[in-house]
Amino acid sequence: MRNLFLLLLISATIACEQPARTGAPDNKITTEIKQPAMFPAVQSFMDSLVAEFALIPADRKAALQQMAAYIRAQKDSAHPVELTFICTHNSRRSHLGQIWAAAAASFYKVEGVTTYSGGTEATAFNPKAVAAMERAGFVIDNPGGNNPRYRVHLVDGDEGLICFSKKYDDIANPQNHFAAIMTCSQADAECPFIPGAKFRLALPYNDPKEADGTPEETARYDDRCRQIGREMMYAFSTL
Repeated sequence: MRNLFLLLLISATIACEQPARTGAPDNKITTEIKQPAMFPAVQSFMDSLVAEFALIPADRKAALQQMAAYIRAQKDSAHPVELTFICTHNSRRSHLGQIWAAAAASFYKVEGVTTYSGGTEATAFNPKAVAAMERAGFVIDNPGGNNPRYRVHLVDGDEGLICFSKKYDDIANPQNHFAAIMTCSQADAECPFIPGAKFRLALPYNDPKEADGTPEETARYDDRCRQIGREMMYAFSTL
């Protein structure tokens, strides 16, 4: 009887020392880390771009698929993907390309992509192009100055993408093993050779500057913003 009593006492003590169960085995407990959501206006705008892929001409799709193939090859070989968008003044189209490529990579969760922009000369990120990106839903901080270093936000609380006008070989941009995406025909013609570029693609867009000071100004900038966004979204959708 005494031995039975001691056995029951030991069993009860062991039971009290067991950790409390929370409903799932210890090795099944996981912590879900949620990524911050895009600004609703940006998300809505990007969703609308996906619905417009059919508007992209076949020759443009072929060029965009070349860019996607380069990105895929870099990732498959565990090399960084650095895309530098180049136009003459680094004031409009190259900035729109840089921002939209970064946004498309985020939208499609393509990791390891860094985007840049530059020109054959430096001026400033044009306020009309900045305004077009704001109308697309991006939140943009302007510190002021002759060549402001704008900070472009895709989600609330992110560090933002720093955008300012510079030459394509500026120290802020990669110097070797990058892709040179030529967003205007003038820069493409003036720079037949981009030092350090591993891949080069002519992807010219009409300059919305042509409509500056006319009743078509806002619509022209919005059209170019939408076109570049649509094409960057298409390229990253194929990865």
